[in-house]
Formats: sequence, C-alpha cells, structure tokens
Amino acid sequence: MRMAEIAATADDSWRLTHLGRLLGHAARRFDERVLSLMAHNIDVPLALSNLAARAQVSAAHVHVTRHLALQGSRLTELAQRAGMSKQAMGDLVDQCEAWGLVTREADPLDARARRVRFTPTGLAWLQAFREAVAQAEAEFRAEVGHPVATVVMIGLEAYAGPSA
Repeated sequence: MRMAEIAATADDSWRLTHLGRLLGHAARRFDERVLSLMAHNIDVPLALSNLAARAQVSAAHVHVTRHLALQGSRLTELAQRAGMSKQAMGDLVDQCEAWGLVTREADPLDARARRVRFTPTGLAWLQAFREAVAQAEAEFRAEVGHPVATVVMIGLEAYAGPSA
C-alpha cells in the first residue's frame, strides 16, 4: 500500500483523543483554574495576586508550593520530589524568594547546606493553594458527577503509583 492510500484510509483521530493527550489537557485546565482562583483570593498579597492574574506565576511555580515540606527542604530534595533538575528548581526558588514566598537559611544539620522554607507570605500562599485545589476539585465533581470523579481519582491514584 502506498503512503497516499494509507493516508486516505487511515483513521488518525486517535492522535487527538489518546489518554496521554487528554490527561495533559485536563492537568493544564486544572492548574490554570487553581492559579485563577489564587489570583482572586483576597488573602493572597496583592502583588502575588497581580502576578498570578497576569500569568507570571505558572504551574511550574506551583511545584515549589506542592513539594516544599512545611519544616523546609534542601533544594536537592525539593527538585527530586518535583521530578525536576536541581538547576530548574533553583531558578523557581529564586523567583519565589524574590516574591517573598520562600527564604533560604542555613541547614541546622549540615553547615554546608541551605534549607528552603516558606515565609509567612508563603504560608498564606500555601493556604490559598489548598483552598483553590479544593474548589477546583469540587468544580470537577460538579461537572462530571460524583461517581465519575471518584472513579477517575481512584484510577489516577492507581496509575500514578505509590509515589504520587
């Protein structure tokens, strides 16, 4: 069969509807909604709300919010949890530090290391993140229905594995 005949008869709709593409779109939509909610949260400092509203804060910055331990983390730990390089995470932490979300301080267990910690502003941001995630999840449940949302959550937990 020639390429022209294959192209004329092939059903290529799978390229737009496969699981990976749908998961990617759903994840982007969810993260965009969370950031939008955070941008409009009155408890988030105005400067941060403005950054989020102007799309200066991205889903990548949420990696810091999502993976930074409350007691602080070394940059290497933070990068590993987020599945990023240490350099890429360092760039995100630099931005978050400039925005007042985190600070770097000496690690009490290792004088050579530094720990990244939330500032009080960062803890307010973390609470706004928690509220936004809860609202976005509730909106998802309302849109697809409770039974479907439950099955999706169970399926994604099983697929993502124990490290999710």
